[in-house]
Amino acid sequence: MPFDTELTRRLGIRVPVVQGGMMHVGYAELASAVSNAGGLGLITALIFPDPEGLRQEIRKCRKLTSRPFGVNITLLPAQIPPNYDAYAQVVVDEGVNIVETAGDSPGPVITKLKKAGIIVLHKCTTIRHAQSAIKHGVDFLSIDGFECGGHVGESDITNFILLSRARQTLTVPFIASGGFADGQGLAAALCLGASGVNMGTRFLCTVESPIHIKIKEQIVRAQETDTTLVMRRWKNTTRLYRNKVAEQAVKIEKESTTGDFSEILPYVSGKRGREVFLNGDPEYGVWTAGQVIGLIHDIPTCKDLVARIEKEAEVTLKEKAALFVPEAKL
Repeated sequence: MPFDTELTRRLGIRVPVVQGGMMHVGYAELASAVSNAGGLGLITALIFPDPEGLRQEIRKCRKLTSRPFGVNITLLPAQIPPNYDAYAQVVVDEGVNIVETAGDSPGPVITKLKKAGIIVLHKCTTIRHAQSAIKHGVDFLSIDGFECGGHVGESDITNFILLSRARQTLTVPFIASGGFADGQGLAAALCLGASGVNMGTRFLCTVESPIHIKIKEQIVRAQETDTTLVMRRWKNTTRLYRNKVAEQAVKIEKESTTGDFSEILPYVSGKRGREVFLNGDPEYGVWTAGQVIGLIHDIPTCKDLVARIEKEAEVTLKEKAALFVPEAKL
C-alpha cells in the first residue's frame, strides 16, 4: 500500500525514504536504484571535481531511471572551497527539481535553487539551524540526530528528543535522519511527526552501493558500538567507523599539546577513506558510518530493501493502531 505523506506527495515518490548524500558513494547507479525502488535517490555533487562531472552524472542517472531523483550539495569548511554556485547552476540547467543541502552558510545556494523552483531539503542537527533554514525558504528539513554517520554537530541530541522538538517547533515538514534501517524505524519516525526518513549507512550496504564487498561484509558484522567521534576539539565532530586509524586520530586529538589540526590531518584524509571503499581494507583509512551499523545484517538490493521497509512499516503501524480499543468494546 503506497504511503501518503507530505514527502511522498511533494516529491512524487511511493515510499517516504530518502537516500542520504554520501561522498564516494552517491553515484548515478545507487541513486537510480533507490529511485526505481520507490524512494528518492541522491547524487552527491562534490564527488565530482568539477561541475561538468556532475552534469554528466545527472544525464547518466536520467538514462537509468524515469523516476524522481535529486542532488546533494554539502557546504563544508575548506581552505579552497568548491564553486558551490557553479554546482548549483548545473542542477538548475539540467532541470533537477529536488536538492538536499547541508553544511555551513547555505543561504546563497538555497536562494538560487528556490528562484529556479527547486524543492530543497536542508539537513541540520539542531532546531536553531532548522529555524534559520526556514527563513531561506526550504521546503523540508532533514533532522539529523546524534546517531548519524558523518558530521553530527556539537549538540549531541539524539533523534527521540530532536524529532519531538521538531514536531513541536517547526513550521515546515521534516524528515528523520540518523539511526534508520528498517520499517519499524520508519513507522516510529512517522509517529513522531516526520514525513519520512533519510538513510545513509543502510544504503551503503546494498548490492548497488559502489563500494568493495568486503566493506559491506564488515558493516554486516559490526555492532552499534563500532563507531567513534573525531575532530570534536575543532568543533567539526564526525562519526566514523571505529578502526585503528580512527582510534589513532582520537588519541592524537586528546593528547596533543598544541591543538594543531595538522597533527591529525593525515589520519582523517578523505583520500584514504576513498581507498577503503576501493581496496576493501576497512583498516586502511577512516570512513563514515552511523550507529545504525548495528542494525544492518544483510546486503540486499535497493529494490528488496525498500520493499521490505515499506511492508514492515505498514505492518507495524497496523499492529500499533490495533492496540487502541474503544471503551465500548472493553
